[in-house]
Amino acid sequence: MEEIRLDSLAKINLGLEVLDLRPDGYHNLITLFQTINLRDHLVFKLRSDSRIILSGDRQDVPWDEKNLIFRAAQALQTLSRKKVGVEIRVEKNIPPGRGLAGGSSNAAVTILALNRLWALGLNSRRWHSLGAKLGADIPFFFYGGLCLGKGKGDKLKMLPDLIKRWVLLVIPDFPVSTAMVYRELDRRQAVLTSRDKASKIIQFLKDKDISLIRYFRNDLELAALQIYPQLAEIKQKIAASGAELSMMSGSGSAVFGLFEDQLRARLTAESLGTDYQVFLVETVEGERYRQELSTGA
Repeated sequence: MEEIRLDSLAKINLGLEVLDLRPDGYHNLITLFQTINLRDHLVFKLRSDSRIILSGDRQDVPWDEKNLIFRAAQALQTLSRKKVGVEIRVEKNIPPGRGLAGGSSNAAVTILALNRLWALGLNSRRWHSLGAKLGADIPFFFYGGLCLGKGKGDKLKMLPDLIKRWVLLVIPDFPVSTAMVYRELDRRQAVLTSRDKASKIIQFLKDKDISLIRYFRNDLELAALQIYPQLAEIKQKIAASGAELSMMSGSGSAVFGLFEDQLRARLTAESLGTDYQVFLVETVEGERYRQELSTGA
């Protein structure tokens, strides 16, 4: 095998509850990850030398050693001591810096593709360990579907899929710094701790009541909306359209609406599409996601 083609899907967080600050500087959290069918396309070509060559079609993405794809390939090469290389080409559709984890998804797909292309024979435990060292969101993309994330988000439990939902993604014309959002959150911690801290995610898992989705929260919104108040207007417009849930994904800046009805989602997309970049996509169940990864050309 000299070439592998794989798609790399985005995620949204259906809820994100920030807990305590960890000794390593990260925060413990509880979140629900969900894959959606907004996707990048990656092509991996085997090289006989040991060079890693990365390129892509977006000028606002660094295609060098800072990119998670490059770092994942380099880490695998070091781990395996392989003397072969790879040429990686990326067609980028997932907007970077918007809380959709496109870079983390790309890195996970890179680990899986190179495990096959370089015939490394690594098992899922090794993928997970390597991915978690590179980024907290990466391990989720070995599983997909709906997953509960704890710790930094890297302690995962696969969950039964939701009934398919339509997802309206609204993409502001600015990225958001995750580090800045967390710093603002820490400054506002007194406000956060005074809120009702009962976990709606844990209640949802216990009761298996899908109607609880509308009560989910993203604790990072409290900070992000202080820095970028225009995000609140997007949230309000989506909520007013009848979405089941209107929420910022991750640390933003993407805001999504979850819809049961495709027509309502489409009409909302049309109304917001005059001011913002929008995508109308759908949730992707875990089995379908994993089958796609295992059958890449």
